[in-house]
Amino acid sequence: MFWLLVEELVLILEQFLFSADAAEELKEAISKKNHELVYLYNVNLVDEIWKDSRPKPPSKQIRVHDLKYAGVDVASKLLSLRNAIMDAGASAIVISMLDEIAWVLNLRGSDVPHSPVMYSYLIVEVDQAHLFVDDVKVNAEVKEHLKSAGIELRPYDSILQEIDSLAARGAQLLMDPSTLNVALISTYKSACEKFSKEPGSKEKFKTKSTDGSSGYPAKPSGIYMQSPISWSKAIKNDAELQGMKNSHLRDAAALAHFWAWLEEEVHKNENLTEVDVADKLLEFRSVQDGFMDTSFDTISGSGANGAIIHYKPEPESCSRVDPQKLFLLDSGAQYVDGTTDITRTAHFSEPSAREKECFTRVLQGHIALDQAVFPEGTPGFVLDGFARSSLWKIGLDYRHGTGHGVGAALNVHEGPQSISFRYGNMTPIQSGMIVSNEPGYYEDHAFGIRIENLLHVKDAETPNRFGGATYLGFEKLTFFPIQTKMVDVSLLSHAEIDWLNSYHSEVWEKVSPLLEGPTQQWLWNNTRPLAKP
Repeated sequence: MFWLLVEELVLILEQFLFSADAAEELKEAISKKNHELVYLYNVNLVDEIWKDSRPKPPSKQIRVHDLKYAGVDVASKLLSLRNAIMDAGASAIVISMLDEIAWVLNLRGSDVPHSPVMYSYLIVEVDQAHLFVDDVKVNAEVKEHLKSAGIELRPYDSILQEIDSLAARGAQLLMDPSTLNVALISTYKSACEKFSKEPGSKEKFKTKSTDGSSGYPAKPSGIYMQSPISWSKAIKNDAELQGMKNSHLRDAAALAHFWAWLEEEVHKNENLTEVDVADKLLEFRSVQDGFMDTSFDTISGSGANGAIIHYKPEPESCSRVDPQKLFLLDSGAQYVDGTTDITRTAHFSEPSAREKECFTRVLQGHIALDQAVFPEGTPGFVLDGFARSSLWKIGLDYRHGTGHGVGAALNVHEGPQSISFRYGNMTPIQSGMIVSNEPGYYEDHAFGIRIENLLHVKDAETPNRFGGATYLGFEKLTFFPIQTKMVDVSLLSHAEIDWLNSYHSEVWEKVSPLLEGPTQQWLWNNTRPLAKP
């Protein structure tokens, strides 16, 4: 975080780096200690240290996200957004969430590692829209794409002047304080105060026209609420869902090649590090059609490192992949048509009874959430206990949420939905959303276990509909084997064994046509049904 505590006990905050909500929380917290929060306007202290050695901003080209993957054109998205703006009593919206901008405009970039977004701002008014972006990244195709949707380009660093201009014209600006930085909101507030104090300002706003010239008849004011885009983006359309399904199957093929290779290398006693393994996985993924990038830094953890939930192996300090220890691999990819995120835990030798019991209970939680049926409108925290119940029965648990939203060829973590023990997020799980299902268990200094699939929320067929409610359930997007030698079959019910066997049957049916030779044989070997005790 870019702030310093100076002798006068003043906390200096760089306005572009903190959301308005985060700054307000910080201001309130330090005020209890008689400290003061001061906003920096025209200088960044880190820049002062960097001077000319500061790295240049990214300049890779923005690309158009094809309509066959996006599913809805930009004009239709802007129409829906403008309706939401007017319904909220606003006349314009300013957007700074990069994935929201990419989604609305059907554009993708590469400014942020693992996320196909570009540094930009977007202002949408009832009759016009402006994209603030470095034009060196905008090629002729993108310019034409934006022009056809009625979007004008503006320099990235002119955003504050435009915010000031909106206030001068009396715009009622919709702003999401949980995502907009302090600079944007404070600039708008200051401009509103300035223009409201000008002589004749009341008459000025009364006489503004509303004939489509972006003149607003009211005194400027902010409308603070969650961005309507976050909800629209979370509900995937048919094209987005199909792209997610297709990309997951290609990803499964890459993973099959990888795991077949890894098991063979380990059994040959090759000296592989956790970084070697992550690099090899990238190699297998990169030859798949439509591969763009990884969707996050691969978590490749052998033994005790697997118990570090967000572990990132580094070449100079990572461990060797130990054949006698559990190995946890959490990874994902960005494809042109979808985003993947999958975790599997495996043992290359004989797991202990303790490891098998913990793995089996994590699997039971995974199955329970996968099979959950619940009324429409249920928030994610209500579902979280499904995934923990089997662990709770023997006094175990895990210290992370069970599921997060996932973008369609966008950020691997997206809101507003989640499945977590945290009660603050009341966002209902709705049909069309995509969430992860990733219960785990972590034994400090010993091993980590996590099993993760992505799920699509869909309507569930139920024999009854109490109170006329619609009931929801899940459809799997991820199809890849779960290592059965890690399963203590004696702990599973017949229904749970049926689930695992059915899942592996689907994996074989969907993924085997993409494979051949030894890799296809590997998939066959790892999708054989478990016998019931």
